[in-house]
Amino acid sequence: MNPIIEGAGSGGIVSEGESPQPQPTAIPTTVVFEPLRDRRPRPRASTALLVLAVLAVGYTLWAAQALILPVLLAMFFALIGNPIIRLLQRLRIPRFVGALLVLVLGIYSAVMLGRELVAPAGEWIREAPREMRELAPKLRNLAKPMQEANKAAENIARAAGGDTGSKPVQVVKTEVDDPYKVLTSTPLMIASVLAVVLLTFFFMVYGQDLQRNALALLPGRQQKRLTVEILQAIEHEVSRYVLTISMINMVVGLVFAASLYFFLQVPLNEALLWGTMAALLNFAPYVGPLIGIIVMLLMGFVTYNELWQSLLPAAIYLGLHTLEGQIVTPILLGRRMALSPLVLILALMLFGWLWGIVGLLLAVPLLVCVKIVLSRIDGLEGWAKLLE
Repeated sequence: MNPIIEGAGSGGIVSEGESPQPQPTAIPTTVVFEPLRDRRPRPRASTALLVLAVLAVGYTLWAAQALILPVLLAMFFALIGNPIIRLLQRLRIPRFVGALLVLVLGIYSAVMLGRELVAPAGEWIREAPREMRELAPKLRNLAKPMQEANKAAENIARAAGGDTGSKPVQVVKTEVDDPYKVLTSTPLMIASVLAVVLLTFFFMVYGQDLQRNALALLPGRQQKRLTVEILQAIEHEVSRYVLTISMINMVVGLVFAASLYFFLQVPLNEALLWGTMAALLNFAPYVGPLIGIIVMLLMGFVTYNELWQSLLPAAIYLGLHTLEGQIVTPILLGRRMALSPLVLILALMLFGWLWGIVGLLLAVPLLVCVKIVLSRIDGLEGWAKLLE
């Protein structure tokens, strides 16, 4: 503290022949203390450290995907099953028995659907090279005007710059077949599937107990309350979102398969194959439907000779996706789960690059979780609005 003395008394000097002047009354000294200002610079987060932390997290997510992906997939499937288990608990069915019933029913449905799809999928894979060779003349006829325009542009370029006659160098890459690759990858795939099944069952049965035990480790009541609110919001909103989207995609796949079967006379097992593909691709917004439209265009050109018939499968798929994306999903989910298309595309690119097809499946639920957490923490609500 810096003392400042106000009103200090002053004394005079008496010279010879002068009468001493009366001394003025001394004013009491008042000491005022000013608070010291902390001039030390406040610590700021270094941008370089932040970038390094993001890169480290990204590399960890990519390098440890064999460990992370089964856990995330199990949590994803558990979120789908939790609302059904709660409904069974209202019917006086224990949680353990309800989780077992949901898991067995899900595995049985997947196995039965896989049995129906193996034959048409294998036939399409076997016939794909021959069908693509037959498709090449049709595509050449459609692309003939574009080829003529390219030739004209090349002639103009040669006339302007001269023809050197040099050909581009072609690099041919060869790959050595590893006969033990299948033997080593198959057990790992089976182990991953079993891990997902077991983790899904344990998350559905013991997930709530795990949450309670984790909350007991937090020191303060405020932290516990905030964490409970976030966990309950994530479980409720994400479970509702995932279950609703799963039901919507299932209906889209069934309607698309029925349209192919009744209107285009596609065989039933093949129609189920394309309907299942449409349902699975619909979990990845924008990217999935775009892939589906391309696949339906190829299927139409391979199956039909007329141009309008070749475009019908892709047109039906596009119409169903537009109806679902613009009317059905906004009505059922409302605006709470609305996400920015730009942020959604960036998330799909990021998680698709990190984890492939599984990353595309998990991108939207993870983004919804991030939005819920940001909206519940004071001071971060603006970041949640940024995702909308």
